[in-house]
Amino acid sequence: MAKSYKDLLADKEKLEAQLEEARLAELGAAIQQIRDLMAQYDISIEEIGGRRKRGKTGPVAPKYRDPKTGATWSGRGRAPLWIGKNRDRFLIAE
Repeated sequence: MAKSYKDLLADKEKLEAQLEEARLAELGAAIQQIRDLMAQYDISIEEIGGRRKRGKTGPVAPKYRDPKTGATWSGRGRAPLWIGKNRDRFLIAE
């Protein structure tokens, strides 16, 4: 006879607990192995693709200007409605 839905859910919860327990048990060994290899080969986190600190850049200079209103746009992000399809007309000459 097939197990009931509640019995299957209980089995699922037990299996998930066993899975997490096994993962945590192996995780420590895996991390230690990675640390040992990094020390052996003198590898830094940056060399293996760790997070890189990005410097914040300042505001971008405007690239386009609406001659009627004086509104500007840097060319980044969503285009303003006043720019239309021909952007060359609004380029700021520097």
